[in-house]
Amino acid sequence: MSSPHDVVITGIGLVSSLGEGPDAHWQKLTRPGLEPVLDATRFAPYTIHPLPEIDWNLQIAKRGDQRQMETWQRLGTYVAGLALDDAGIKGNDELCATMDMVVAAGGGERDEAVDTAILAASETRNDRDVLLNEKLTTELRPTLFLAQLSNLLAGNISIVHKVTGSSRTFMGEEGAGVSAVETAAARIRSGQSTHVLVGGAFQTEHSDMLLGYELAGYLHRGPWKPVW
Repeated sequence: MSSPHDVVITGIGLVSSLGEGPDAHWQKLTRPGLEPVLDATRFAPYTIHPLPEIDWNLQIAKRGDQRQMETWQRLGTYVAGLALDDAGIKGNDELCATMDMVVAAGGGERDEAVDTAILAASETRNDRDVLLNEKLTTELRPTLFLAQLSNLLAGNISIVHKVTGSSRTFMGEEGAGVSAVETAAARIRSGQSTHVLVGGAFQTEHSDMLLGYELAGYLHRGPWKPVW
């Protein structure tokens, strides 16, 4: 028997290398002989799954809003609009004003020029502790750690789609997205929220993100291989 605190999904926004929207994904994932969408040249020797072509204007109407977002922010804001559209509540000021939001995104953007300079200098110097201190005092700009990109994403969604209830953010990759969904479901079950916009955005088509993984030895080199 259903109750007022049942958790149900009323709309889905989805973009990946396979395309846009749940229908496009379902059709491709159920097609025999599905091949992954790959780009093995742009970040060689690493293979990525590139985003499809996206008309950002469909969900982010103001060009000024688009210009101040990087791709990962546009992606998260865009799919939030898709989810609201799919649920039939985009533009419903009353529902959006009372809608809570739980959002996940990555942990930070790096200064690629500084990273490159540090790596290049480390090839010719053995006093790397001194080198890092030099770069810390001369090259790095002060910044605010807002826990960080997820808060920027939540703010952009709020501005563009007028979702102005409570906001909670998670920093990280796929696991952070799972935590966001778990939190949203728990809030609904407990009666703390009635409707929640929940999800995450993660985009690795830039060298600073790949550098972090490579330094930890997490990247696969050579031809693509499935995880499973």
